[in-house]
Amino acid sequence: MSERIGLYPGTFDPITNGHLDIVARAARVVDRLIVAVAVNAGKGPLFEYEERVALVRDEVAGLSESIGTPIEVRGFDVLLVSFARACGAKLIVRGLRAVSDFEYEFQMAGMNARLDPEIETLFLMASERCQFISSRFVKEIGRLGGDISSFVSPRIKARLMEKFAAENS
Repeated sequence: MSERIGLYPGTFDPITNGHLDIVARAARVVDRLIVAVAVNAGKGPLFEYEERVALVRDEVAGLSESIGTPIEVRGFDVLLVSFARACGAKLIVRGLRAVSDFEYEFQMAGMNARLDPEIETLFLMASERCQFISSRFVKEIGRLGGDISSFVSPRIKARLMEKFAAENS
């Protein structure tokens, strides 16, 4: 039987506890998980592409050992199904926080299935404690001086605070 490789794509600007929850849960259903960081300049990310890849790599480093599934981090700037094919992934993992996420993700899964019917999409519902966390809200709350410590790791919080301080200089 071939290795089940899963791909969890996102912008991860920044990676949140919600993302890490999906990473950990996805790693339990595949033999190897690739966390794919999209360049996605159209979203106007706060962190540069290379920074996001490094931050995600740092955040998932310990998960691989604790779960027992290899987890690697790669960046990409091509069509998602093309990247999945190049990685040998037959499963794209998407996290859903609310019904509003489902409509967009459902359309994306349908398009991806038309582009490559061999690649499946697996939707994982966010854990109850993570359902409301979004990178956009974390950045907005942090930028306005709110406490984001329950939404991101201490390392990510510190990096966000550095970015916000630089914006105000």
